[in-house]
Amino acid sequence: MIRIDNLSFRYSKRTPPILKDINLELNAGEVGILLGKNGSGKTTLLKNILGILSPKGGTIYLNGKDLLKMKRQERARLIAYVPQNIHFGALTVFDSVLMGRISYFGIKASTADYEAVERILADMNLESYAMRSVEQLSGGERQKVAIARAMAQEPKLLIFDEPTGNLDIANEGLIIEEAKKLAREKNIAILSSIHDLNQALSFGDKFFFLKSGVICHSGGADAVNEISIKETFDVNVRIAKIENQKIIIGGTGKCI
Repeated sequence: MIRIDNLSFRYSKRTPPILKDINLELNAGEVGILLGKNGSGKTTLLKNILGILSPKGGTIYLNGKDLLKMKRQERARLIAYVPQNIHFGALTVFDSVLMGRISYFGIKASTADYEAVERILADMNLESYAMRSVEQLSGGERQKVAIARAMAQEPKLLIFDEPTGNLDIANEGLIIEEAKKLAREKNIAILSSIHDLNQALSFGDKFFFLKSGVICHSGGADAVNEISIKETFDVNVRIAKIENQKIIIGGTGKCI
C-alpha cells in the first residue's frame, strides 16, 4: 500500500507551492488515477514519488517503508515507471526487459535474472517477440515491452504517465486491460495520470482530482461526476449509462 500524508512541494522559497498538503492512499491490487488539467501538479506528484523531486514537507510510505529515507537502488526495486515516450535503442525485446533487472544485478545478470525475464515474457505473451528488435514493433507492442520491463523490477508500485497517449483506440484498450490484469494478478498498486476521463473510468478503482496543486475530489467511481469534473476542468458534461457503464459526454456530444 502507498500512503501519502500532507505532501507539499515547491521549487524554491521564492516560488509558489506546486503541491499543497496532498493526501492519497492506494492499496495493493488497486489502480489509482490522477486527473486534472495540464499544470495541475500530476506529473510533479509522480516525480516526488519516484524520487526525481524531493518534497518540502509530508511523508510517502510504501508497504510501511519511508520512501524519503531510502537509497535510490532500494526505491528502484519497489517502484517501476512507464513514461509516455519510451526509448529503448537498438535492443531486442529480451534485452530491453532484462534492463529492468539492473537494480538487482548491477553489471552482470544472473541465471535468476534471465529466468525472471522469461517468466514475464510468458506472462505477457511476448515470448515470440523475444529476439526481435524493439524498433521493429508497433506502438502498442512497444508499450507492452515497457510494461514488461517495469514488471522485471518486481515492484510494489507501478507508475504510468499517460500510458495510452500515443496509441490508437485498439491498443489503448489492450494496454489498459493488460495493466489492470497485472495489478490484480501480481497484487501491485498502479498509479497513473490520464487525460481521457472515459479511459480513466474503465481503468481506475480510485480517482484523485488535482486542481492548482490540491486534491479537490477523491474516491471511487462515484467521485467521477458532473460536479467534480466541472470544478476540476471548468467544463460542463453529461454522464450517461450504457449497458451499466458510465459514459462521460461533453457539451458537443463528444466524449472527453
